[in-house]
Amino acid sequence: MGLFGLFNKSKKDTLDKGLEKTKQNVFSKLTRVVAGKSRVDDEVLDELEEILVTSDVGVDTTIKIIRRIEDRVARDKYVSTNELNGILKSEITALLTENNTGDNSEWELPQDVRPYVILVVGVNGVGKTTTIGKLAYQFKQAGKKVYLGAADTFRAAAVEQIQIWGERVGVPVIKQQMGADPASVAFDTLQSAKANGADVVIIDTAGRLHNKVGLMNELKKIKDVMKKVVPEAPHEVLLVLDGSTGQNAFEQARQFAAVTHITSLAITKLDGTAKGGVVIGISDQLKVPVKYIGLGEGMEDLQLFDKTQFVDSLFK
Repeated sequence: MGLFGLFNKSKKDTLDKGLEKTKQNVFSKLTRVVAGKSRVDDEVLDELEEILVTSDVGVDTTIKIIRRIEDRVARDKYVSTNELNGILKSEITALLTENNTGDNSEWELPQDVRPYVILVVGVNGVGKTTTIGKLAYQFKQAGKKVYLGAADTFRAAAVEQIQIWGERVGVPVIKQQMGADPASVAFDTLQSAKANGADVVIIDTAGRLHNKVGLMNELKKIKDVMKKVVPEAPHEVLLVLDGSTGQNAFEQARQFAAVTHITSLAITKLDGTAKGGVVIGISDQLKVPVKYIGLGEGMEDLQLFDKTQFVDSLFK
């Protein structure tokens, strides 16, 4: 069984419900596009392109998908509109697979890595601290010993929020005074976690993008200092993005990717938006796998991403 449990009916229901606005407001337009048409022609493809762009799949990724479908039409000579949903599902699933975004539902912590260190980045307001809290909860539910590091020392609210999550989940939070060196907090967190046999360490960082050079230097310093305690750290650099912001999330992703090496993505707040297509576009444009998606306020509403279940939910 995967770390966060099997992808059971309850989680599937949460996914279906969380993507409802995207399905109703965007992908349901497909039905109207093909109404009265028997085959996929240029007019259908033009309207499909508009649907994908307005769902925040992104222009470049949309063009890729449309070209793949055009190739299918040219190869098969005749593609009925009844086949369009199936073709879309298979082509989008293939695209996600190429970007290493696959089935994470059976993901496990590496057996030979203790502690497993996750460095979390993202601008303020995207749900970064909430994602950290939910991750800590689910790791703890899986029987893992978790430590949190409050390395966003520039905002009192950030330290306070992560402390609240630590108390709520029942995991220790390592912090220092306001304005302290974030790298020092990360160092203390790893030292304490290692001394106490922790399985997982999650480090919060400041969500600032107004000074890219400063952010880049800060993240590099944090990484360098952590390596003094755990030479392979961080094992994962997780970028948290707010899915409801659509194209703005694309831009944030590009800016963070420019200053540090991102290894995985968490896309939050998908339950409150019709812009669920952003998951497809960001993964494709960054070539970074989507690992987690946020589908609600509950502790268990952060799910390991399963591309097949995601695409099935969008087009069911």
